[in-house]
Amino acid sequence: MITVHHLNHSRSQRVLWLLEELGVPYRIKQYARDPQTHLAPPELLAAHPLGKSPVITDDKVTVAETGAIVEYLIERHGEGRLAPALGTPAHLRYRYWLHFAEGSAMPPLLMKLVFDKIAEAPMPFLVRPVVKGICAKAQDVVVWPNLKRQLDFMENELAEYGWFAGADFSAADIMMSFPLEAAAARAGLDASRPRLMAFLQRIHARPAYRRALERGGPYDYAS
Repeated sequence: MITVHHLNHSRSQRVLWLLEELGVPYRIKQYARDPQTHLAPPELLAAHPLGKSPVITDDKVTVAETGAIVEYLIERHGEGRLAPALGTPAHLRYRYWLHFAEGSAMPPLLMKLVFDKIAEAPMPFLVRPVVKGICAKAQDVVVWPNLKRQLDFMENELAEYGWFAGADFSAADIMMSFPLEAAAARAGLDASRPRLMAFLQRIHARPAYRRALERGGPYDYAS
């Protein structure tokens, strides 16, 4: 049976959701973030040398990285579901968005999170305005322009079908859920981009998504 090494409030929620969509039996090994640092606990090192989630084990196979896990599960357990047929234009789009989620969408969101944390961290009074000024400048020059460009791009890409790979819901949409949920939580995604907001509403209403939430535990990005 598949074991998902699942960290609360993390990317691994997508793995639970995919397994629920596929109807594949699995068990969860829960890990909780450190309440002070918000980092994964050292116990995750037993699952993978980098100590990060998600990681799955499937019999004697261990797979890490969300995109790699999604591809593995689709190939091993998908039985043709949630991925367009090879050689079709839809499959090319599917592969693009499957990798866009972590390769392009997440870096500016992570940069924003880091700069926000630095600006909010305790520091000497005289240093605070300098540090906050540097963080604000970096966000104005690098982070926000990239976020706006990407959100506009994603909004336009949903114009024809409403799903990222084409007319049908796919695992690419599961991969894209986390960056869009993170953008809605902390990076300005709102009703000004109605297609992206409608996408989030549709995925949050899916029965498999709701089941994954019930099994996975705390996940702030679903609100």
